[in-house]
Amino acid sequence: MPETPVFSTAAVAAPHILAAETGQTILAAGGNAIEAMVAMAATIAVVYPHMNGIGGDGFWLVREPKGRIHALDASGPAGALATIRRYRDKGYDAVPPRGPDSALTVAGAVGGWALALELAKALGGQMPLDLLIGDAIRFARDGYPVSRSEERFKTGEEAALYEVPGFAEAFLVEGKRAPEGAQRRTPRLADTLEQLVHAGLADFYRGDVGREIARDLERIGSPITRRDLETYRARVVEPLSVRLRRSTVYNLPPPSQGLATLLILGMVERLNGLQGETPERHHGLIEAAKRAFSIRDRVVADPRNLAHDPASFLTPQALDREAALIDMKRAASFPLPRSIDGDTIWMGAIDHDGLAVSYIQSVFWAYGSGCLLPATGILWHNRGTAFSLDSASRNRLEPGHRPLHSLNPGMAVFDDGRVLSFGAMGGETQPQFLSQIFSRYAEAGMGLADAVEAPRWLLDASLRGQEAVLKVESRFDPGLIRGLSRLGHTVEEMDEAYSGRFGHAGMLVKHPRNGRVEAVHDPRSDGGSLGL
Repeated sequence: MPETPVFSTAAVAAPHILAAETGQTILAAGGNAIEAMVAMAATIAVVYPHMNGIGGDGFWLVREPKGRIHALDASGPAGALATIRRYRDKGYDAVPPRGPDSALTVAGAVGGWALALELAKALGGQMPLDLLIGDAIRFARDGYPVSRSEERFKTGEEAALYEVPGFAEAFLVEGKRAPEGAQRRTPRLADTLEQLVHAGLADFYRGDVGREIARDLERIGSPITRRDLETYRARVVEPLSVRLRRSTVYNLPPPSQGLATLLILGMVERLNGLQGETPERHHGLIEAAKRAFSIRDRVVADPRNLAHDPASFLTPQALDREAALIDMKRAASFPLPRSIDGDTIWMGAIDHDGLAVSYIQSVFWAYGSGCLLPATGILWHNRGTAFSLDSASRNRLEPGHRPLHSLNPGMAVFDDGRVLSFGAMGGETQPQFLSQIFSRYAEAGMGLADAVEAPRWLLDASLRGQEAVLKVESRFDPGLIRGLSRLGHTVEEMDEAYSGRFGHAGMLVKHPRNGRVEAVHDPRSDGGSLGL
């Protein structure tokens, strides 16, 4: 059932209710939306470990009340020892998804927190770090209940994950997923967070915490060095944007796949006559996603390996050309030889001044590399699995470079003054989910809660071959499914009505007429929205 949206002067939305409560507390104490988000990010890094953690990456979009948009890239580069030759010499055809060889990129999330707090301070923020990180430390020290999502979530290479040394002891109960509600304590992670409060967030890279991380990574055989940590900085980048009829939508530039989300929205707007929940409108979205992913896979990589300016694909002329190639009477062939994985959290916050944040944080696949660093209690991500070992690929593995990144938070500013923060988890499928919830709200006229709750689809790999199938939640209208089938889509209806496989999405909008913030989070998750 759809969540009843919050209407308040300030609000937060998160896929875990403990994170939402943390954000609400910070807003109530006078913190701004950025400070609330850092606090939420710390809490959810503890209580939702299958989806994210301080051993992962993050991306930020922040809109000031006067209109300036800030984009922060807190993704980490490959370690100095992470070369194609190293992996080829070990007999790999691809970067493995689990174990020490998958823990090959620096974790950027904490660096992103630090950079975001610099911006928060410049905008008047004054909250002390001990208050922002306090809930996270308490949950790590005293314990938190295992979530429903963690108990139920399916992930790739699960057997290999369980075999990573130290993983089973930390996360399994009698060799199986911990049951929902089981209490888990992570005292070493609590110690690490307390040290970061005491010494500052830079200690994660250039202090005592960084030294312990480097020792553990070297001990397990990761290609990340101490120098890689010491030289890491999150970056301020120029956001990408696409102009639509009634709004401008923003996202992150490469290595983020934000370009794909903007391409879908820009193309669909050019497909005339698409109304409501019809087969034709969904067909347009699906076909636009296929074209967007083809461009993404050719174009998006580390910024140093780009052959084209990503913004050049978002001009009106370029979008006109792409949209004209969509056949509205027949589904295009779309090979998808791999099943798409990637597990993430998206959260949003808008404060009473109108400062808006869209933030996404991840360890990539569920539980990342599976490598729990013993000295710090940090679970390291496996984002480097997205690299190619083909030296001719633009997304090739190179020390110091970032792989194509699935994380892409959304932000939109409407001509009537509304400001929308929106996003979803879902790995490479995120642009599909973002385009569905945005178009339902902005174009189809759905309310915020209905747009997030409505059944979703995704293009995914087929067990029968390499051609993509269109998987849909069980609540989809049978007539709509028949219509998509007649248009040539191979449709596979899933058993679940509200499946985490279709993303945990959320939206917040600031209404200019009354100054109220409306917020909602996905019933597919363990979270919700809270306001003041």
